[in-house]
This record gives sequence, structure tokens and C-alpha cells, in this order.
Amino acid sequence: MKGWIFSNNVTESYESKRLIMEFKKRNIRVFYINPSNIDIFVNREDRKSILVNNEYAALPDFVIPRLGSSMNYYQKSVIRHLEKMGVLIINGSDSIENAKDKLFSMQILAQQNIPIPKTLLAKDPVSIDYIKRRIGFPVVVKTLSGTHGKGVYLAKDESNLQQLLDMISEINPRMNLIIQEFVAAQAGTDIRVFVVGGKVVGAMKRESKDGDFRANVSRGAVPTNFEVDYDAEYLALESSKLLHLDIAGVDLLIDEEGYKICEVNSAPGFQGLEAATNINIAETIVNYVLHRIAAPVEK
Repeated sequence: MKGWIFSNNVTESYESKRLIMEFKKRNIRVFYINPSNIDIFVNREDRKSILVNNEYAALPDFVIPRLGSSMNYYQKSVIRHLEKMGVLIINGSDSIENAKDKLFSMQILAQQNIPIPKTLLAKDPVSIDYIKRRIGFPVVVKTLSGTHGKGVYLAKDESNLQQLLDMISEINPRMNLIIQEFVAAQAGTDIRVFVVGGKVVGAMKRESKDGDFRANVSRGAVPTNFEVDYDAEYLALESSKLLHLDIAGVDLLIDEEGYKICEVNSAPGFQGLEAATNINIAETIVNYVLHRIAAPVEK
């Protein structure tokens, strides 16, 4: 059996190394590949339509894309090509796209009454007065795709927002932005719930220690084990199900009335989660992949 892990990183990430290690324990060969180095061509000899570094490659039994919001059109096309050829992909191309587009994911969740922050798609010119009336300040400004807290900014008041928008307009006037309600009840704290195959396998609370409203471990937030309650489990499972994600990191904001979905990640990191919970997340993912290969599930 052979598998591929797709990533844009020049070097293997913690998560990729852990997955390769756990697969190796099962005598399964897994290779780390940048999908941009794969060439595809469409013909009737599908079994010879994949080249890796300019050489024909035998199809893998499975692929785990760890691309998340960095997935581009070419990489999505590679994944779709493998899907059409019957390769097991976890997560699939459409699922990654669902989570990558933060506005689209919010639309999907809101349609099913999943609690989310008030969200507005910005257009030029932006009506500051409309934002003040419909959302209120402060507001969170996000690019439509981003990870590790990148592309996420806090505008404290009208003047702050206008200055931010003016700067963005100068840099990239075509940049797509969403403006969201700032959930202030426990700013700088969130809950990351890790879902694999429709089950919650672990969760952690992340708390910023430098006053940053973003609670990303990659930015120095401290993770601690979190025992999920019914509401957190329900929202995490429903969100991953609605976005059709086999593996998901569901981030919950803590509001005065309960939780709200901050975002859902298709390639969630789990270094902090393994450290905080002592749960072998990589082994859980390996078990799920092997289960899917043994008993394919129609999606």
C-alpha cells in the first residue's frame, strides 16, 4: 500500500512527519509531495496520466492533502484528477474549497442555523455607517482565505477601519474581504475541536498571552486540554458534516450566549493538540484512512 501527503511546505511539517511515522508503523509507504510538481494530462489511458517530477508514477492508494487555504486552481485540478481515477482523497477537493472560502463556509453554516458572527462581504466603496448600524464596532476584517491568523485584523472604530481599508485599497484594490462581528466575551481565547470521520477525537482551549485577539498556537497562544460539552461537540460535528470534511479543525468563539463558529479548517495542525491532550491524533487519522480503504463510503 502506498500513500501521498500533499503540501506546499518546502520541508515536512510536524503533522506530515507524524503521519508518515504512524503509517510506517503499519508498513505503509507514504511520500511527501508538492502537488505543483505533478503533471496531469487527460486521455483515454488514465492509468498513465500522472507524472511526478516528469516521470510516470503508479497511482497511490490514498492522498491526504494538507493544503488548506493555500490550495490553488492547479492543485485542485490535480486532486480532482486523482478523485476521478478512484484514488481515496481525505479531504476531497470540493471539501477543501468549502472551507477555504470563509464567506462560502459561513453561508453554508448559517443556512442550517449554525451560530456564526454577523458577516458582511465588503465591496468598494464600503459604507462605514452601514457597518456601524448592522454589526457595530469593533469589527474583524478578514481576507477570504488565510491560515494561522494571517489576513485577520481588528478594527476598533470607524477611523481605524477606514485607515485599514484605505491601505488595502492602495496595496490591492481587488482584494476580497469580509467584515465580521467581534465576539468580545472572551477575546483572545477560543476552542479548537478536532474531528476525524464524524467523531470528535480531542479538543483544546487556546489562550493568547500577549493581548492578541487571535488565539493561534502558531502565534504563541497556550493550548490546554478541553473537555467538550454537548454544544461544542454538536457544532463541531455539524459544521464538519455540512462542509463535507473527513478531517476538520473547528474553531469556536465563546460568546455570552454560547459558542459561535469562528472558522473551519480542512488541514488543521495538531502539534499543540497532541501536546495538550496526550492523544495520538496522527494514529487516529491513520486508522480512519485504513478503515475507508477497507470499507469505502459513498459521499
